[in-house]
Amino acid sequence: MASIQEKPCYFCVNNSTGPDFKDVNLLKRFVSAGMKIMPQRRSGLCAKHQRKVARAIKHARTLALMPYMPE
Repeated sequence: MASIQEKPCYFCVNNSTGPDFKDVNLLKRFVSAGMKIMPQRRSGLCAKHQRKVARAIKHARTLALMPYMPE
C-alpha cells in the first residue's frame, strides 16, 4: 500500500501570517461548491491556520462579502 502524503499548509509554505477576511478570493479556495467550509484533511491546512480560515470565512459572511449559500 502506498503511503498518503499530506498537503503542506498553504500559509506555512508561503510564510504568511494567516487569512484576512477581506481577501475573498483566497477564502473561496477553502470553501466547497456548496459554500461549506472544507475540513482540515481536505484543505491541507495545519490546525492553527484552519481555525483562522474558518473564523475569517464566518466574519466575511457576516459582513456580506461571501454568501452563505451558492448562487
